[in-house]
Amino acid sequence: MSEILRIAIQTKGRLNEDSMTLVQETGIKLTGGSRKLISAAKNFPLEALFLRDDDIPQSVADSVADIGIVGLNEVLEKKMNVEIKKYLGFSKCRLSLAIPKNEEYTGVEFFNGKKIATSYPVILNDFLSKHNINADVHIISGSVEIAPGIGLADAIFDIVSSGSTLVSNRLKEVEVVAESEAVLVKNPKLSAEKEAILKDLIFRMESVERASDKKYILLNAPNNKLDLICNILPGMKSPTITPLAETGWSSIHSVIKEGDFWEVIDNLKKNGAQGILVVPIEKMIM
Repeated sequence: MSEILRIAIQTKGRLNEDSMTLVQETGIKLTGGSRKLISAAKNFPLEALFLRDDDIPQSVADSVADIGIVGLNEVLEKKMNVEIKKYLGFSKCRLSLAIPKNEEYTGVEFFNGKKIATSYPVILNDFLSKHNINADVHIISGSVEIAPGIGLADAIFDIVSSGSTLVSNRLKEVEVVAESEAVLVKNPKLSAEKEAILKDLIFRMESVERASDKKYILLNAPNNKLDLICNILPGMKSPTITPLAETGWSSIHSVIKEGDFWEVIDNLKKNGAQGILVVPIEKMIM
C-alpha cells in the first residue's frame, strides 16, 4: 500500500485560512476541510490533521504528523526536533517587547528587575539571557496586552502584526526580538517514499509562489520597435515573438512583475505597443 503524507494545519484563524488557500492553489482537494479532525485529499497522497498551532511542532516531532504549517514563533518557542523545509511568506508578524506608552525607554537595561508578561517564555528568556537582563517572566496564556493596565506586569512580550492592539492598550513597541512567518516543517525521519511526496508538494508550492507577483502580458508591436520593446520586457528568458497576419507587425508575449506593472505599461505605450492584454498567472513551472 502506498504511503500517505500527513500534514498538520492550524484548526482555525488566519494561519488556517492562508494554509488552506495554499493547499488549494497547489491543486490538492481536501474533503471536509477543517470541520473534521482529519481530512483526506482526493487527488494527492496527502491527509490534513487539524490542530492548535502550539501543538503542531510536537505533533511533527513525535510523528503524529509528517509535516506541518506553523508560525516560526511556535517552532522557536517549542524547540522540538523538526526541520524547517520552507519559509512560506505569509502570516508575517514579529515578537516584540512593549511597555506602557508613558514610560521612558532607555534600552534593554530598562527590563532589569521588571515583571514581563508573555506567552513565549522560552524565546523571551533566551533574549534576556543573551543581554544579561534579570527580569521576572510571568507566563500568561492569553490577553497578554492587558497585563500592564491591570498592574500584573511592567511590560509584555508578545506577537505584533499591525500594532493596533498595543495602541489600544496604551503600549509602545520598544524591542523586536524575532521575526516570524508561516513555515513548512517536517519530521527529520521521513521514509524515502514520504520524502518523494514532500518534494512533489514543495514543487507545487513553489510554482504557486513564483506566480504570485507575476503577470502574463500580450501585446502587438511594429517590427521596427521589437528590439526596444524586448528590452522593456525581458521575461523569464526572453519574450516570445510571433508574426501577425498584418505585414510589419508582431505579437509579443512575456511575464512582468506586479510591482513593475504600471511603469512597464507606460513604457510600452510610449514605444508603439498596441492591444496590450494583461492576465494573472496561476502557476509558473521552472
